Amino acid sequence: MSYVAVIGAGSWGTTLANHLAVKGYDVSLWAYEKKLVDEINRTSINSVYLPGIPLSNNLEATDNLEHALKQARYILNVVPTQFTRAVFSDAEPYILKEAIIISASKGIEHGTLSTVSAILKELTGRKTAVLSGPSFAEEVVKRLPTAVTVASEDSSAGLLLQDVFNSDYFRVYTNTDVLGVELGGALKNVMAIASGISDGMGLGASTRAALITRGLTEMIRLGVAMGANEKTFGGLSGLGDLVLTCTGTLSRNYTVGYKLGRGESLNDIISNMKMVAEGVATSKSAYELSKKHNVEMPIVEQIFRVINENKSPVDAVKELMTRTLKSE
Repeated sequence: MSYVAVIGAGSWGTTLANHLAVKGYDVSLWAYEKKLVDEINRTSINSVYLPGIPLSNNLEATDNLEHALKQARYILNVVPTQFTRAVFSDAEPYILKEAIIISASKGIEHGTLSTVSAILKELTGRKTAVLSGPSFAEEVVKRLPTAVTVASEDSSAGLLLQDVFNSDYFRVYTNTDVLGVELGGALKNVMAIASGISDGMGLGASTRAALITRGLTEMIRLGVAMGANEKTFGGLSGLGDLVLTCTGTLSRNYTVGYKLGRGESLNDIISNMKMVAEGVATSKSAYELSKKHNVEMPIVEQIFRVINENKSPVDAVKELMTRTLKSE
């Protein structure tokens, strides 16, 4: 079996690394924290991000990028979006010519407004595939049935990666719309914050359903304006992931929103989280993309203002509900 390098040892990176190791691949899992690396190698457990879950013996942790990448046929990026550029700038010299790069991070970079695959292509000169869809690490690592999408502009590479990742509990579909799959994964995090705020405020299931539905409309508007396929947003990486993160309490972004809706401050919420909630940073990038492409995204705008301008969630809801009436 081929060697795999998984860059990023949070819950999702560790889960995917373990998934591939169980399938028989030799996996190097790169983490920034040496203490975490030592623990994984000593105990086969990542107690910080996946406590109590035994990891495969085919998995080796390292904090050395050269060591992780020196034999890697497949390179899986699971670094939070805002840190991807820095990590892969360091990693690029060690990437093999024949390696295939896949991104499983879900966000949009500040400033450049680039998707993660665009960042990786810029740094490495290679087209990058994307793995996305409704998948909580805590469920996948327990081998609960899950379905995701791998997107690649090269259909033959997509079929290869489908076989690499697919298993009897982790079903993988293919797609050639990399941009649409990636935008769905990034934008749904902003909508999950909105859904969490709604639930935290006790606004009820009807409100949440409206947010999911209108949120999907906003995602489609921006995606189409940027050149993505509208149909992609009705699939696993769009509607599927949106429903999961807007209703599942395992969602970090939903949790941030829920606590905001309960009156907690963003700084307190973030300081008490071990993992990154991508939607917090993506709210700014998504808002700026909506302005750049002249796309109306009222939910994104209100979440941007709540996150970045300390707007009251109560005022944000009021503004959404009192907008000028229009047809659906």
